[in-house]
Amino acid sequence: MKKVLAVASAGGHWEQLMMLRPAFDPHDTHYVTTLLESAELHGIQGASVLPDCNLNEPVRAAHCLLSTIRLVIRHRPDVVISTGAAPGFFCILIGRMIGAKTLWIDSVANAEKLSLSGRLAARVSDQCLTQWKHLAGDPGPVFAGSIL
Repeated sequence: MKKVLAVASAGGHWEQLMMLRPAFDPHDTHYVTTLLESAELHGIQGASVLPDCNLNEPVRAAHCLLSTIRLVIRHRPDVVISTGAAPGFFCILIGRMIGAKTLWIDSVANAEKLSLSGRLAARVSDQCLTQWKHLAGDPGPVFAGSIL
């Protein structure tokens, strides 16, 4: 049984992650979001909360990064999966640094180009997926279908 850290910001990122939830059921999965109510709405108890941020807010992003370091080290996941956004990228980054396998799934909302977090995650994650066939490339994200 793998230890999985499944991460997404509240809102659409979280809803897409929840659509993947059955795939995580066989594993020891810990969920992380930016709004505890998001997890509770889906019956998830014990989820962790990271501060919401974006990469254009350096002080908030630094606070989120420090919180992420503590979280990832405490849970020591084998796998980190995120559907976005910045807190998910930070989990991918720190997860990769401790040897976890990492998967970034860019949001379906990013139909014209990968999100900023997705472009950064593509550089550090083991696998980066896009939900839009026309955004796939070599090098670049892989298209394997869409969640919605």
